[in-house]
Amino acid sequence: MVTETILITGGAGYIGSHACVALLAAGFDVVVLDNFCNSHPEALVRVQKIAGKPVALYRGDLRDRTILDRTFREHKVSAVMHFAGLKAVGESCGNPLMYYDNNVVGTIHLLQAMQAHAVQRLIFSSSATVYRPTDVMPLDETAALGASNPYGQTKQMIENVLMDLSASTNWQVAMLSYFIPVGAHESGLIGEDPAGIPNNLLPYVAQVAAGVRDELPVFGNDYSTPDGTGVRDYIHVQDLVAGHLAALRMLLSKNEKQFFCRPYNLGTGKGYSVLEMVHAFERISGKSVRYRIMPRRDGDVAACWADAQRAQQELGWVAEKNLDAMLQDSWRWQSRNPQGYRC
Repeated sequence: MVTETILITGGAGYIGSHACVALLAAGFDVVVLDNFCNSHPEALVRVQKIAGKPVALYRGDLRDRTILDRTFREHKVSAVMHFAGLKAVGESCGNPLMYYDNNVVGTIHLLQAMQAHAVQRLIFSSSATVYRPTDVMPLDETAALGASNPYGQTKQMIENVLMDLSASTNWQVAMLSYFIPVGAHESGLIGEDPAGIPNNLLPYVAQVAAGVRDELPVFGNDYSTPDGTGVRDYIHVQDLVAGHLAALRMLLSKNEKQFFCRPYNLGTGKGYSVLEMVHAFERISGKSVRYRIMPRRDGDVAACWADAQRAQQELGWVAEKNLDAMLQDSWRWQSRNPQGYRC
């Protein structure tokens, strides 16, 4: 039996590194393309330690067609998991051109290279930010699109490109819109390692608990939510990559000449507020998390959580890990790696 080879763009990143572990454990070969702009090579060293298997690495940018062509020439790639991209909402509002160039242009270069090398199966790392802000929850895949920030706009634009591409050629595409990934591998060897000041809640909370940072900024306490702080659907990163694996198996089962392009939400279907997350983390870690209320951030919405029934029905996937497991794994990673991969 021939082993399938999967190319993972952004494979040294938070979600990408966990996807590498899951794919290797499932018997796939893995090739990673990463420019390390917001990741670290040490992540892949640890991936190989966990898996006991090698990962082929190409260091380069998606906008560099030379490195893309070399990667596809040297490996018989069956499908691509596309994680590479900038992902901070606030940063995208301050520098939208950087986001459109990196995320949208980079993806187009990837798709052109895939098409040139007859690789037409893609799992795209999308985001719940593609949906129009609404008070109607939970969000299912029929919810109106209308991203409220440049980061979300880049994801929505890429989804449009993928739907147009699939309609004109025989591509098979799964667009996975997920909510807030948290947690880490149970080994404590890989986890979320933001460069500089964290943009996401949980790594910031963990760094305050560990004494790396003095206090957590809480952006807005005047939303129409139970405690006034933003509510989000947090999903364990290992549940998230299990969803990618389920989508991959679904795509690989399809005839290569069969058109397919479909969005799937990956979430738990339950929302927690910022302050709920802070107090739960204090309980799990036994540490105090000091915070300060700050003005709202541009582009943020009050509440967002998923209806993931389509993924359950069509992919056979459901999130399994509860909030305590998410926080325990996050704290294990942070306490063992106070400076992330840069120890």
